[in-house]
Amino acid sequence: MLSAQDRAIVKSTVPLLESGGEALITHFYRMMLSEYPQVRPLFNQAHQASGDQPRALANGVLMYARHIDQLDQLGDLVAKIINKHVALQILPEHYPIVGACLLRAISEVLGSEIATPEVMSAWGAAYGQLADILIGAEAAIYEEKAQAPGGWRGARPFLLVKRVEESDEIISFYFAPADNGPILAAAPGQYIGMKLVLDGEEVRRNYSLSALTDAGVYRISVKREAGGRVSNYLHDQMQVGATIDLFPPSGEFTLAASDKPLVLISGGVGITPTLPMLEAALASERPVHFIHCARNGGVHAFRDWVDALAAKHPQLKRYYCYAEDDGVSPAADKVGLLSQDQLAAWLPEQRDIDAYFLGPKGFMAAIKRHLQALGVPEKQSRYEFFGPAAALE
Repeated sequence: MLSAQDRAIVKSTVPLLESGGEALITHFYRMMLSEYPQVRPLFNQAHQASGDQPRALANGVLMYARHIDQLDQLGDLVAKIINKHVALQILPEHYPIVGACLLRAISEVLGSEIATPEVMSAWGAAYGQLADILIGAEAAIYEEKAQAPGGWRGARPFLLVKRVEESDEIISFYFAPADNGPILAAAPGQYIGMKLVLDGEEVRRNYSLSALTDAGVYRISVKREAGGRVSNYLHDQMQVGATIDLFPPSGEFTLAASDKPLVLISGGVGITPTLPMLEAALASERPVHFIHCARNGGVHAFRDWVDALAAKHPQLKRYYCYAEDDGVSPAADKVGLLSQDQLAAWLPEQRDIDAYFLGPKGFMAAIKRHLQALGVPEKQSRYEFFGPAAALE
């Protein structure tokens, strides 16, 4: 338990974190990843290069400092962190490394006049408290997943049993356990962690599951990203029969039980977690409005599958919006960007709905604004980032 003095000191550093937190965290990552190679596989270097990861962690540190005396005010931030950690298999031995580097970064960036012994002591205690919270919560989840039917802990070998080209950019990969045993059921919207060795270096990634797990396999659908180390490896080299290590499914962005009309809005490869959500919702006879936006028809994955579901389930209404008409693919319902007026026309008439949306950051920011303007309750408007969490405002 932090002392009142420690909490007061940590809160006093909030203005410094607001103005210089990103620089501090950038220095932290540069130091840690260069001096502790054992933690490099846990971090996506593309997110480091773009600045997304430093910004996300800087925001997390800032939120923690602001609410150090009221941690319940952090909302679902802690749950998001815990689930990301579980999917990548963050372990207790990683925390001392992070803590030592964070404190050193505070000292080196802020300087001795600000980072006094009292400030360093308070932040050391604050980090220790946070580490204990996360380690305890993660340990409970690891144990729960290990004891559940089909569950396991750590890496488990899986075989690639099928791959399907879904569009010009997206390929689906189907993985079955190498031991032929059962698999842990995943909730619609969850993701899977994977561990690969590329050019002698271990890397880890999370990918959303794009299908229900009833068939005893995990399916992910991966977009080829320009310069994407793992996505290009999967597209170009991962062939049927290959073995890969997977971690148990994780993630708190899941389809909640409800009888309200469901609206699923996706952009690009953001469609992947909405697919098992759609399938699960249709099994409950729940009204569903499925809205997907793509650059053009050539990169639109799963259109035929969704169309077949719509033909079978009258409670499903589906709408497609393409930024451009490629002149070859089947027509979209709308060409251009998804405007607020167009979204209003595609939503149910009554706005007491559950909306889930995913896609590129700019797309999600626009959808969030549109839903707010159209009267969808904020607590019923849910979203998740593929990479590090960021603000949509």
